[in-house]
Amino acid sequence: MWPFGSKDWNIVGIMFEKPDSYSINANRAKGKLADSVKTRVRIHDRTILWVIYNQKGSIIESGQGNGIHHVPQDTVKQLQKILHTNVSIREILKMLESGQTPKAAKKLIWSGYPKKKTVQDSDI
Repeated sequence: MWPFGSKDWNIVGIMFEKPDSYSINANRAKGKLADSVKTRVRIHDRTILWVIYNQKGSIIESGQGNGIHHVPQDTVKQLQKILHTNVSIREILKMLESGQTPKAAKKLIWSGYPKKKTVQDSDI
């Protein structure tokens, strides 16, 4: 049990959509429901990373999800570095913290997507 009452978490999952497109799915949950949401996000097949934020925007807990095999390890490391600063994630957190909505989803906008492999003329 938390020292000041029940849990009030923002649970965020960075989800694999395509090699050059990931999405952010987020839920605000309290109490026992927070643990259930955390488990569902963590074990989802397309979850690259999951993160739990408190209502002040600080990271409480984070980890890699079952969808980690969809992306290169370097990309995962870059994603972990931007969890505090990415504008897309901050916008989602602001909506959840203000109480506008208990659930939100958005495309992850950042410059770290893996480069697409181009076909050389000699390969054709």
